Amino acid sequence: MMWPWLVGALSAGSTILVFDGSPFKPTPMSLWELSDQEGVTAFGTSAKYIGSLEQAGIVPSIHTPHITTLIVENHVNLSKLRLIMSTGSVLPPASFEYVYNSFPPTVQLSSITGGTDICSLFGAPCPSLPVHIGEIQCRGLGMSVAAFNDSALPVPTLSPGELVCTRPFPIQPVGFWGKNGDEKYQASYFSRFPGIWHHGDYVSITKNGGMLMLGRSDSILNPAGVRFGSAEIYNVLLARFTEVLDSVCVGQQREGDVDERVLLFIKMEEGKTLSEDLVARIKKGIREDLSARHVPAVITECPDIPVCTYGRRG
Repeated sequence: MMWPWLVGALSAGSTILVFDGSPFKPTPMSLWELSDQEGVTAFGTSAKYIGSLEQAGIVPSIHTPHITTLIVENHVNLSKLRLIMSTGSVLPPASFEYVYNSFPPTVQLSSITGGTDICSLFGAPCPSLPVHIGEIQCRGLGMSVAAFNDSALPVPTLSPGELVCTRPFPIQPVGFWGKNGDEKYQASYFSRFPGIWHHGDYVSITKNGGMLMLGRSDSILNPAGVRFGSAEIYNVLLARFTEVLDSVCVGQQREGDVDERVLLFIKMEEGKTLSEDLVARIKKGIREDLSARHVPAVITECPDIPVCTYGRRG
């Protein structure tokens, strides 16, 4: 998705700086030292990278709004930085607080959502609107975005639903190349709601006119008829349990099962183990922050979690 953006930025007279490799090598400050040196004004990254910085206790800027409890060392100026854009997966509320505690107060954090297929955004940043914790600021220009239920009707404000675009939009692809391209195109985007673009994200529209990302539609959990996004579970883990390095939450419904059950696989920080006490605290935290229906039936430790080599909405 990003290469056409870069071409567009070049056409506007901007200078593009790209980085290949681990953002934590040779040091966790490498990208920020490079950004400061080159005077980067807009920094695009992933929610995972922001979360990793937060877990490592890195405060990149010397000009933080106030003293935090994080590790304060190896500061850089970042005086020209104005925008941090996050995509690839859901940006949890805790990461919003981290960014505003760890970067200059002139920086705007923008969680965005779109897709390689549209080379654009459904949920976009806006410099003239406030940033609300956990929210994508607004819907993109020219994008008639809504959240639909299974009956193709808009859901109430703050209710979860399928992200759709109810009208054709300027950057909408007109089809797929190759054999049976038209059939594949229609099946990919218009089979769920005929004539309406269905993108495969699970969202809710907020009272501020922004969006809450709840995960991919194909990863929506449905135990006992209660639908919720895996991102809701991840947000609790990120906010409460620093000893958890990563996790994946999935649904399982075996042949003969009446209901789906939720399984939570956890990768622990090095040197940490998933004890019975921690499992109990995780269940308690999920119950308190969400509900008893959200508590996974199984919480177990795993040695590693597979990830894509490029960002995708979580």
